[in-house]
Amino acid sequence: MIQQRAVEVGYQRKKPTIMSASRAIADHLRAWCFGTEEGDWVSISVISDGSYDIPEGLVCSVPVTCRNFEYKIVEGIEMDDFSKEQLKIAVDELIEEKDELNEDVEVGI
Repeated sequence: MIQQRAVEVGYQRKKPTIMSASRAIADHLRAWCFGTEEGDWVSISVISDGSYDIPEGLVCSVPVTCRNFEYKIVEGIEMDDFSKEQLKIAVDELIEEKDELNEDVEVGI
């Protein structure tokens, strides 16, 4: 269900899936341009620094605060076992996609 969330949201809203992606982009830009409220955070895809057991350098969505067109990864947010497992699944998929892309580049595709 998590992996198909964009389709599900589009279906539930009876709007094309692209609307969910567009909304996410708008939310990202709003946080980036106007910052987050004090004590508040948003989840944005950034280059991992190794937080939350996400390999360093992988682009993944993590909790951040934004201020003056800069972001800071929020440390120490507790996750239950289900959330940890879903994050691991997503990270593993990203790594697999990255590896496949690197293989394609190496063979000149």
